[in-house]
Amino acid sequence: MALKSIKRREKDLTFLEKLYIPEILKGLTLTFKNMIRPKFTFEYPEEKFIPPSSYRGRPVLVEDSNGEERCVACGLCSRVCPALAIEVQAGETEREKERYPEKFEINMLRCIFCGFCEEVCPEEAIIMSKDYELAFSNREDAIYGKDKLLVPISQIQDKIDFLRQYK
Repeated sequence: MALKSIKRREKDLTFLEKLYIPEILKGLTLTFKNMIRPKFTFEYPEEKFIPPSSYRGRPVLVEDSNGEERCVACGLCSRVCPALAIEVQAGETEREKERYPEKFEINMLRCIFCGFCEEVCPEEAIIMSKDYELAFSNREDAIYGKDKLLVPISQIQDKIDFLRQYK
């Protein structure tokens, strides 16, 4: 019975369909359409890509205008990170906010730029910036500490405004 249904399907195909000519022509048509389409290539070192506000570049820590970091070392970013790229160690202080990160490191080789750390942060202290030029000569250079992560709020205000409009 199964043999009859297979033979019946073979009889339904035309000679051209058995040779797969319509499928080959469809593939060639698609190829030629893409060949004549305009190119969107940047001449990279001379011509820089300007990312939109929604772009997820390298993560940075926000430094307020008074010179203090916003981070309160809650550790939510390190818990939510699927790549386990963030390490936070909290320290105590006598200032208004009781905690601050004594050690805040992001292993940029492990970071997958997912943005979960940005979404979970209650203080808007970690932001995915527009920086996309990352190159390392060794593994130690890829571990960003607070010295490389802290960025003044004035440099990333457009990204913060973008995030606030969707909250």
